[in-house]
Amino acid sequence: MSFKNAIALTGGIATGKSTVSSMLELHGFKIIDADKVAHQMLDIHADKIADIFGDGYIHEGKVNRKKLGTLIFSDKNERLKLEALLHPLIKEEIQKQAFPYERKNIPYIIDIPLFFEKKSYDIDEVVIVYCTKEQQLQRLVEREGLSEIDAQKRIGAQMDIDEKKEVASFVIENTENIKHLETEVEKFVIYVQKKNQ
Repeated sequence: MSFKNAIALTGGIATGKSTVSSMLELHGFKIIDADKVAHQMLDIHADKIADIFGDGYIHEGKVNRKKLGTLIFSDKNERLKLEALLHPLIKEEIQKQAFPYERKNIPYIIDIPLFFEKKSYDIDEVVIVYCTKEQQLQRLVEREGLSEIDAQKRIGAQMDIDEKKEVASFVIENTENIKHLETEVEKFVIYVQKKNQ
């Protein structure tokens, strides 16, 4: 299935994609969240996670995401094992969710954190939520309670945010306050409306 009406929303960890998604929803956009789909797939396939990584990563039938996250962000090979299992399942579910929007021929958003890294989705229009690497680090430490070293590992597992900025169709700057971010989102909404007139 092609994603001809889809707009990929991406960025880096802790750049503010979830906040932007919520704002876009308020503007009437339909959002498909790849992270939410990933969490569903993790729990649906908890038995497979146990087979690959061991029973210690499962608690009461659900995947202990924090514990698994610590493992996969410390070991690239373990991360690749998880991605090999999850990514085809995530894509299949996203295609199912996207089908009604494609049928109606309306623009919609797919929030895909690793859009540029994985190149799994044939989507032309890509909006990136951008903040500086220093802001990323600070926000990640504050939000997740991680050490700076662990936060750096998670940021380092993704493509450099400045490189993503260079190849995006549209950039939403999240470098100031919430009011500024709202203005940036409004600019993007106008951009989409003009393209779809």
